[in-house]
Amino acid sequence: MIASPENFPTLTPEAYFQWEEQQGEKHEYLEGKIYAMGGGSKNHSLIGVRLSALFFNHLDSSNCETGNSDLKIRIAKTQNYTYPDVSVTCDERDKSTSQYITYPCLIVEVLSPSTEAYDRGGKFKLYARNPMLKDYLLVSSTSAEIDLYTKNDQGDWLIINYQAGDRVELKSIGLSFTVDQIYRNLTLFPD
Repeated sequence: MIASPENFPTLTPEAYFQWEEQQGEKHEYLEGKIYAMGGGSKNHSLIGVRLSALFFNHLDSSNCETGNSDLKIRIAKTQNYTYPDVSVTCDERDKSTSQYITYPCLIVEVLSPSTEAYDRGGKFKLYARNPMLKDYLLVSSTSAEIDLYTKNDQGDWLIINYQAGDRVELKSIGLSFTVDQIYRNLTLFPD
């Protein structure tokens, strides 16, 4: 998704939730400011659906929940809220909220040319505050390429780049899949 700043007054989180219920589109909430979420490309949507379905089917008999781009994440230890493309939580604390989750173990952002720098930098820094987050997956919508930011046992983040023909390993949910599985039959349009 593409976030663009809007000229709205600063709101409290409670006012943001009430206001957003009245809107026809989604908005992220960062430091009291509201950012409209624009639509993504066809590939952006198809990749998000494929990953959501893959995770949901894999986790179907577990107590984990897979969210799509309509599920907000509250950034841990803040009053900030974002909309990732896909998220997974296995944390019982997230079952007590109806509008968002706070403790995902896996977050996916499908990259767009206009958001890639933010998804790799500022947004990752926000998400990394979550002590439960183990995997942050950045998926290109223009080439068969996936970057996995994964937290090792020492708490350090490692970046692994996957290309066509590679197998992605998500330790957070015990899932392995091929890059080709996600990009099958997509027409990719390089930047």
